[in-house]
Amino acid sequence: MNPERPQEPDAPEPPATGTPIGRRVLLGTLGLGALGVIAAPTLQRGLESVLGGVAGKDPTGLTGLLPNGGGFRYYSVTASVPHLGETSYRLTVNGLVDHPKTYTLADLRALPQTRLVHDVQCVTGWRVPKTPFEGVRLSALLDAAGVQSSAAAVRFSCFDGAYTESLTLDQARRDDVLVALKMQDKPVTHDHGGPVRLYVAPMYFYKSAKWLSGITVTRDVRPGYWEERGYDVDAWVGRSNGRDDAPTS
Repeated sequence: MNPERPQEPDAPEPPATGTPIGRRVLLGTLGLGALGVIAAPTLQRGLESVLGGVAGKDPTGLTGLLPNGGGFRYYSVTASVPHLGETSYRLTVNGLVDHPKTYTLADLRALPQTRLVHDVQCVTGWRVPKTPFEGVRLSALLDAAGVQSSAAAVRFSCFDGAYTESLTLDQARRDDVLVALKMQDKPVTHDHGGPVRLYVAPMYFYKSAKWLSGITVTRDVRPGYWEERGYDVDAWVGRSNGRDDAPTS
């Protein structure tokens, strides 16, 4: 990225709510990934609730690295994340578009929904098979906003105040990229990045930004939070980050 190149207008971002953690800490979860917890559904839900609650009060963010019975890990790059819901949540679409838009949860639910079922693969090694996600195709939101001819990428911001991600415009328009409102056939919980998160099916899970609040169309790709700390910008599962995992999509 050329730092001297003028930047397009960005969606306003909330102030950071915690201290970001680095790549070395995330890589430390490789050992935890091997300690999968096998539990009945009731126990699993209870464990997820406990871990999520503890993580929200943990100033170090390290509880976010613990495994749980669903196969997922609680990752957050800040010590705490605001809870947004039915009346407080907003998603903005702006930047190089003709018609900037702001969506409420009700607005997003009213749009055509797409359900996808693919494996989820984390760059640290763990994998959750056949995970359903449901939501609005990102391409539909981009089309509604009217992407300008000078655009080539999309930048995502999150209401944790720290996390960002990017895709090329061609990647963002894929049919398997969603603005997801459901995960595992229920509303996306706060601990899993709700009420709305990004889901990029064929890429490592760090591309599927949690707590999504802004979609900004830009001229070029801007490396996201983990790319600035050493991960690949083009994060195709099995073809990036030095890994050879089986594809997810």
